[in-house]
Amino acid sequence: MLKKWLFIIIGGVSFLLGTVGIFVPLLPTVPFYLLTAYLWLNSSDRLYRYFTQSHYYQTYIQKMLIEKKASKKSLFKMLAMVFIVLLIPFILIHSLHVRIILVIVFLAHIVVGFYYFRKKKI
Repeated sequence: MLKKWLFIIIGGVSFLLGTVGIFVPLLPTVPFYLLTAYLWLNSSDRLYRYFTQSHYYQTYIQKMLIEKKASKKSLFKMLAMVFIVLLIPFILIHSLHVRIILVIVFLAHIVVGFYYFRKKKI
């Protein structure tokens, strides 16, 4: 019984952090939503059904991770957030090696992002 309530509470905190992560670039959304789904699956069928039918789950987990579908707008938004996050150390750290690595990481995000979400032609 205590485990069930602990999972419900931690799942709620995880859901809240994931939702805040939609608006705050440094806070990840998907890992918190996956944790929420796991915790609520193991604690409450009602909460799990509510969460998996929510707009947030459908947008950030179902469409992007499971169906591998993303609009150009959401891809651009995702890459813009990655760019902002990588730009901060690029500006603050005055090392050529670090800057080269950051540029490579950003380019890898672009290539992998478009490869991952590429529409398959039938």
